[in-house]
Order: sequence, then structure tokens, then C-alpha cells
Amino acid sequence: MVTQLSPDPEVHSLPMTTGLRHVHSYLAYAVLAALFITVIFAVWQLLNKRSFSESLRKTALVAFILSHLQLLFGILLYLVSPVGLSGFSGEAMQDSMARLYVLEHPLTMLIAIIVITIGYLRAKRPGDDVRRYRTLILFYTLGLILILLRIPWMVWP
Repeated sequence: MVTQLSPDPEVHSLPMTTGLRHVHSYLAYAVLAALFITVIFAVWQLLNKRSFSESLRKTALVAFILSHLQLLFGILLYLVSPVGLSGFSGEAMQDSMARLYVLEHPLTMLIAIIVITIGYLRAKRPGDDVRRYRTLILFYTLGLILILLRIPWMVWP
């Protein structure tokens, strides 16, 4: 029997996971905003041929930190939620909503955070400013796209 997950998150949440789920959902807005602002700021600096500034590095650092906090809350939620690790089964792979929560969302987000981390670490190395801008723009944009692709839009507040 395939367990169907409702798109309504209240149907499959426990009281102890509700707060954690809310933090994870609303922190996502901050992560998306920080990544978007960082990419736009880097593009603007690059197009205006400015040197790689400390303010851009700090903006990228904020996006880096927020994305890692989001990952931490996501891992905690994955471990305690009834639709997380405990829902991992062959039956879950047959249900698109269950597969999203159990496999697709966590794996894609982990890859996105790894991409963002690589981009931040490479961009903060001293060197050619154009290379640093392009690195930051490329990796943060890829991370942002990956995140946008696997957000469970049908249940996201």
C-alpha cells in the first residue's frame, strides 16, 4: 500500500516538529533573498568594473551562513519529521510527494549548499577580481537555481 502524503503540511506534522518546520520554511525566505542580493550585487560590481569589495565578501558570507543554518534546520527536521528519514521506503518512491520529501528535496538542497560553499571559498581567495566575481556569480546562481527547483512549492507558506 502506497502512503499518500497530503500537500497540507499540518496533516503530517507532529506538534514537536511544527516549530522546526516553521523556522525551516521562513528561514528559506532569508536564504533566497541573501543569495539573490549577493548575485545581483556581484553582477553590478563586475559590470561597473569595481574591485572586489569587503562589502560584497560580507554579503556573500551572510548568504553562506544563512544557507548553512538552513541546512542544519533541514537535517534536524529530516531526522524528526514523519515525512523525513522515517518515511524512506520503496513505497515512498512511488508517491511523488513522499519522494520529494524523502529524497529529492534533501539531496538537491545538500548539493546546492555544497555548490554555494565551493563558490564562497573560491571567491574569497585573493587574486583577479573578475575571476572572483565570475566564481561567486556562477556558483551562487547555480545554488539558487537548485534550491528553487526543489522547494516544495505546493506546501511552502
